[in-house]
Amino acid sequence: MGREKLKSRLGFILISAGCAIGIGNVWKFPYMAGENGRGIFVLFYLLFLLGMGVPALTVEFALGRAAGTSPAKLYQKLEKSGQKWHLHSYAAVIGNYLLMMFYTVVAGWMLNYFVFTACGTFEGLPAKGVGAVFEAMCQNPVAMTVYMGITVAAGFLVCSLGVQNGLEKVSKVMMVALLAIMVVLAVNSVFMEGGREGLKFYLMPDTERLMEQGIVNVLVAAMNQAFFTLSIGMGSMAIFGSYIGRDRALLGESVNVALLDTFVAIASGLIIFPACFAYNVDVGSGPSLVFVTLPNIFNNMPYGRIWGSLFFVFMTFAAFSTVIAVFENIISCTMDMFGISRKKACVINGILIFVLSVPCALGFNLWSSFEPLGQGTNIMDLEDFIVSNLILPIGAICYILFCTSRWGMGWDKFVDEANAGKGLKVAKWMKGYVSYVLPVIIFAIFIIGLVNYFK
Repeated sequence: MGREKLKSRLGFILISAGCAIGIGNVWKFPYMAGENGRGIFVLFYLLFLLGMGVPALTVEFALGRAAGTSPAKLYQKLEKSGQKWHLHSYAAVIGNYLLMMFYTVVAGWMLNYFVFTACGTFEGLPAKGVGAVFEAMCQNPVAMTVYMGITVAAGFLVCSLGVQNGLEKVSKVMMVALLAIMVVLAVNSVFMEGGREGLKFYLMPDTERLMEQGIVNVLVAAMNQAFFTLSIGMGSMAIFGSYIGRDRALLGESVNVALLDTFVAIASGLIIFPACFAYNVDVGSGPSLVFVTLPNIFNNMPYGRIWGSLFFVFMTFAAFSTVIAVFENIISCTMDMFGISRKKACVINGILIFVLSVPCALGFNLWSSFEPLGQGTNIMDLEDFIVSNLILPIGAICYILFCTSRWGMGWDKFVDEANAGKGLKVAKWMKGYVSYVLPVIIFAIFIIGLVNYFK
């Protein structure tokens, strides 16, 4: 039986974008923009996304398509005899498991909040009461574990139906719904009384803030956000490269995925900032923005229960699109490594991911005394640190060096693979940039990220 393929180009773009689009687009991007010069940050972000994210994404797609296998076996198909590139495969597979060990918990939060909002839990609560709901949710080990379990079960159920009938069909419906809901929410926010001030705050450049933060710090923040938003470095994207034919050149497809990812990030700001300004709410950061600030706004808004429910459906879809994409990667790796069927791989990994995700769910309550990275940190912080600060940047450098150097696949073979088919092609002048400049930039992000984290 041959390897499964995606049915359509649209399916490939939407699944890849779904993998890239996640919670970070929604709560992190608007906050980062507000902190770092607003419109200036957005401009820097777009430049870095095109200059770094798109070439690195093209590399990962090309490796997947050239190998025609999962990240677990990718190097073994492409490396020369006696080489050790395949050692990176182990880190890539571990990275996918680690990501899901905390991401399934966060996806469970979104689902839980949709239930809260739809059932009217927040109605009539004062601002502090809304904050208390989030605290109570985190302190409840049963609810945390149950909603995480629902996410895991639903994700593996979708993947068990196959690449075309499960992953592609569900991703298409979910991504189209996600984009439609975003547009409706953004239009509603922008046309609120006072919303235009929020729009102006978000998109107008703030040179004063830029100088206050420091140009270098703002550049690094934009670079970080642009690089990490696409989840490059652990084969999450290579797997979808292995499911497509050679009728489209890969640089153009990478641009399409990056554009969709950017649309969601920017549209999130169009939802959040005008709403905050309309209700004179200070724009917070991190989880408090989504779980405390926004429910307070929906509480005071006409038809707030409907708008709030819609927002958390959108958030659930954003999280779940990443979950099923990474689950597919994990399943494919398991099938390739152990030669087992898809159904068996789904059952084994479903149980495994559930068990491995329990520590993160309990890290907010029963195991909160375990602070692995210092006071105030928890198990999620440790897992996120290993994935975001170590596995992704180091993995991206490995993939790029393998693709472009004569000790790996080599530039000519990479270009042949990337440029097969119609569409935007990798140009000759890009060789020096992708081979030498890009790995140095990513290495700089890696070092700066470590320094900033521990500072």
